Amino acid sequence: MSTAPPAATVAPTPVGDRALAPDLARGAMLLLIALAHAPWFAYTSELGATLLHAADGGPADRIAQIVTITAVDGCAWTLFGFLFAYGIGQLYARRIAGGGTDAQARRLLRTRHWWMLAFGLLHAALLWQGDILGTYGLLGLVLVPLFLHRSDRTLRTVAGVLVGLAVVVPTVTGVLAQFAGVGTPTAVAQQVALSTPGWLATLPLRLGLWVAALPGAFLTLVMPAAVLLGLLAARHRVLEEPGRYLPLLRRTAVVGIAVGWSAGLVQALVHVGVVVLPDPGAFAGLHIATGIFAALGYVAVFGLVAHRLGTRPVAPLPVRALVALGRRSLSGYLAQSLLFVPLLAAWGLGLGAHLSGWSASLVAVGVWLLTVVVAYRLDRAGVRGPAETLLRRLTYRSAARR
Repeated sequence: MSTAPPAATVAPTPVGDRALAPDLARGAMLLLIALAHAPWFAYTSELGATLLHAADGGPADRIAQIVTITAVDGCAWTLFGFLFAYGIGQLYARRIAGGGTDAQARRLLRTRHWWMLAFGLLHAALLWQGDILGTYGLLGLVLVPLFLHRSDRTLRTVAGVLVGLAVVVPTVTGVLAQFAGVGTPTAVAQQVALSTPGWLATLPLRLGLWVAALPGAFLTLVMPAAVLLGLLAARHRVLEEPGRYLPLLRRTAVVGIAVGWSAGLVQALVHVGVVVLPDPGAFAGLHIATGIFAALGYVAVFGLVAHRLGTRPVAPLPVRALVALGRRSLSGYLAQSLLFVPLLAAWGLGLGAHLSGWSASLVAVGVWLLTVVVAYRLDRAGVRGPAETLLRRLTYRSAARR
């Protein structure tokens, strides 16, 4: 019998010991998630050339579309994947440092990912077919056993090959476009799921779209790549100790954002009709593939900001509020669905029928700000996020029984 302490005895990381950069990035990531999902709810609009953005609109709508397509679409999900994997690395390291064995730590991670898959299933069934919790639970179940202890060289090589294939191979970028629902029945199905009155009537469609998206996460290639790079970064504590990696972070911020935004801007100009391409579907896939560069650039920016703030005795209030949300990112993510879907979907109040590009973005920012305020109040009261508390309790209890 193992003499290592049982998994259930491991306490949560004290707030004072948490690294600033990952939580800061998670709090800001939720704004990108909200902005990426908001156009889906303007379900009375004719679909355009990019994701679920409307084909038409006034000047304010076009500005909102250009900003979102350039700086948000394609990078929000890969940013989430990188931070998800970084958290895996942190959890594994804490478990080992606390006296656990490799087998116990792997079992804990495996149990957590199964519960994430279950959370995602319930999330899709009850509210939101665009759930990403199940997607990353599945990524964790598949990729962690394969790559957790692989060498740095292997992680870099495999991630580089995946990104390279996604960027340069036309057939792969076509798959990315299909996964994104650009000009495909998938996009129409997403609209139907939101525009059909009756919660029960849309339940099969919500679940069908959710199930179909699970293997799609692997087909994008860039999502698994983001997970591998997150594991690699966590291994070297890049965000916990950004001062050791300042040149790397600066290069990644500049190059990553430049590459990601360049492709995003071209796709935005295609969407609004300024640029005409011979194969817009293939470039839409390329736009999604290059989103990982912007995602990594954003992570690097947050690492640089955290390094700068580390010299201050007290962080500014906006930073503290963002960090509070980042510590409760799972609760913040689910709260977006609790606010978005019943208010905007046709089976709820149906307010999405009145949205356009700019107003959908405004709603997204408002919802995100509300979650920031609530998270900050919870942080001041010393209350952890309810979803995080539940996931932790289920994970450790289940792992302890095995």
